[in-house]
This record gives sequence, structure tokens and C-alpha cells, in this order.
Amino acid sequence: MFDPREKVILIMDGANLYATAKALGAELDYRRMLSEFQSQAYLLRAYYYTALVEDQEYSSIRPLIDWLDYNGYTVVTKPAKEYTDHQGRRKIKGNMDIEITIDALDMADNYDHLVLFSGDGDFTALVAALQRKGKKVTVVSTKATSTPMISDDLRRQADYFMDIADLAKSVGRDT
Repeated sequence: MFDPREKVILIMDGANLYATAKALGAELDYRRMLSEFQSQAYLLRAYYYTALVEDQEYSSIRPLIDWLDYNGYTVVTKPAKEYTDHQGRRKIKGNMDIEITIDALDMADNYDHLVLFSGDGDFTALVAALQRKGKKVTVVSTKATSTPMISDDLRRQADYFMDIADLAKSVGRDT
């Protein structure tokens, strides 16, 4: 799948990756993740995108974000938006699709292969645009859950598909 001469970047849609790993019952070891990709290709950068709720004193994701930031990942965050739905329930929205898309296109001259950790079908157009620029794209998600976490269109568009269920065998956290 990877040519060792390829310059590779990882882009992780944090919310999507978390939901996928949770649905599989897998805990990912992000240090092993870097090592795994460094052993297969020239890993330029690993990006982790997530929205954060600003006004919370403690966010359950904060320790992970801090650890990633100090251990080889470039963390991209933005404040999550809080709103009340039509039934009066408090909701939080923190979509990073636009940031991921712009960054992946902006950096396209610097890499050969993008590994996108997301099953979100909204990224199908991004994958097609990168392929028109001569880039290879691997999509990392899963088909192993009762409801697939990957959009069929995205999986078909990608050059390669990597199932997190398989990846977790080498980069899963020891329990």
C-alpha cells in the first residue's frame, strides 16, 4: 500500500475516529500509530482535528489533546458551538470538515499520499480533488460494525481502504 519513498501525512478527524474506535471496542495507542506509519513510509506529519467545548472546566478529551500535542502530532482545534434544539435539548456541534479539507488541499504540494482517518462521506469530493492532483489517498475507518462507519461513496473513491479493526491489531492499546 505504501511506497517507502512516499511522503505521507496522516489526517485524523478526531470525533469520527473516536466514534469508530468506540463502536469497535478498540483503544488506539497513538504512539504505536506513529511508529506503524513511520515504519512503512516517510511520515511527514500527523494531524489530529477536534472541536473543544471552551467553557467546560474539565474536558474528557483535554488529556488526549495535550498528550498528542507533546508527542509528535499537530493538533488542530476550534471551539465547539453550543445550541438548543427545537425540543429544548442542549446540543454541541463541532464539525472540522472544512478545516480538514482546506489543510489537505493547501498541503498537497508537500506530500504524495494522504491517510484520512474518517468514514465521513462529505470527504468524497476532497479525495477526488486530491486524486486529480496526482495524490494517493487511503481512508481509514471500519466496515466491521453492525452499521458501517464508512460511507460507501468514500470507500469507493479512495485508492486504498484500511479497516481500523485490522489496524487496531498492531496499534491497539494493551489492556
